[in-house]
Amino acid sequence: MPIISVTIGVVLLLVLMMVCKLNAFLSLIIVSLAVALLEGMTPTEAIGSIESGLGGTLGHLTMIIIFGGILGKLMTDSGGAQRIATTMISAFGEKRTQLAAVFTAAIVGIALFFETGVVVLIPLVFTIAIAARVPVLYLGMPVIAALITMHGFVPPHPGPTAVANVFEANIGLTMILGIIIAIPAFLLAGPVYTKFFKKEFLEIEIPKGLFNPKEFKEEELPKFGISLFTALLPVILIALQTVVELVAPDSAIAPITNFIGNANVALLISVIVAIFTLGLNLGKKMPEVMQSLSESVSGIGMILLIIAGGGAFKQVLVDSHIDQYISDLMSGSSLSPLLLTWLIAAILRIAVGSATVAGMTAAGIAAPLVAATGVSPELMVLAAGAGSVTFSHVNDAGFWIYKEYFNLSIGKTIKTWSVMVTIISLVGLAGVLILDLFM
Repeated sequence: MPIISVTIGVVLLLVLMMVCKLNAFLSLIIVSLAVALLEGMTPTEAIGSIESGLGGTLGHLTMIIIFGGILGKLMTDSGGAQRIATTMISAFGEKRTQLAAVFTAAIVGIALFFETGVVVLIPLVFTIAIAARVPVLYLGMPVIAALITMHGFVPPHPGPTAVANVFEANIGLTMILGIIIAIPAFLLAGPVYTKFFKKEFLEIEIPKGLFNPKEFKEEELPKFGISLFTALLPVILIALQTVVELVAPDSAIAPITNFIGNANVALLISVIVAIFTLGLNLGKKMPEVMQSLSESVSGIGMILLIIAGGGAFKQVLVDSHIDQYISDLMSGSSLSPLLLTWLIAAILRIAVGSATVAGMTAAGIAAPLVAATGVSPELMVLAAGAGSVTFSHVNDAGFWIYKEYFNLSIGKTIKTWSVMVTIISLVGLAGVLILDLFM
């Protein structure tokens, strides 16, 4: 039975990653090959299917992920992210530093990968916490909550963008719905959740060596308006295309918005704008700006490979007709496809640690449910995203990044980080199910 092949494949994936500690990309390729052979494909057909999945996935996503990485690097190296943070803190006032921090992280988190956002913002958290005389985790937890929520729910981040590609969802609509769900998720997991702890619990000793952020002189920093505009430009362009498509699809401007609102084009335009606004206009020479571009790409390679491996697994499920079997199996089921997708992603997240692997694998398994049930593909993307950020523990790199940056014990990391991301996951699932009532 095809369902046995999928089960064996998922178990093999868990064994390779958890027991053998094998790289996620290699694990996904081996599992894809194993499932293909179990389903009766010849070795030649199996390799052809894997190659098709790799190429098809990267063909859609390579530019989005690379341009996103470049934009984030330019935001960091120019001081644009720092300018947004300090201005927001000043505007909200000392009594509302927590809200300022969380919304700053949400804005900056649209342009920065999670790991990059941590590196950029946590030193600023240390600075602000000391100046405002508040516990570091009082600000740090909301900042991390906002960063991981945007990373898990909102395109053009790699995970949700790759999953949207599998479900053939509209990127712009996914982004808008993702932001709607993300706001209550990071507010409840961040500012609200911190209120359950005593002040002493939220105090930490700042780790030596991490509190040495690059100091930009005032004249070196870009203006707040241009920094904010550059960070949000891809969101503005993609959202504009979605609004025109919904309101006036046959209007004269529709061809233009369809072009500039394409995620690839929107990010390309944003990178070109950033080269000027966050580079040349600040007095930097073109070789210096290009150095930032080169450095940004070096950290993206493994993300691309893992997503490509997920695409290969998905293609094997399609070419061996397992997807049709799953579709037929679920067509008469009363279980919500959104809940099922979230559950698959959540189990994989807890088991293998990688949110990207969890989201992509869940999408590959659940993709046929869109046609079988008529459920919104955009909500399926967000269900997979919500499941992929649930209970993170010692097998997840994010767990250790958070632990080391805040100098915490494993127990304290579980009480804060692990519970926090689970709140985000559950609120995300609730948001998806609520939106499903109106779509």
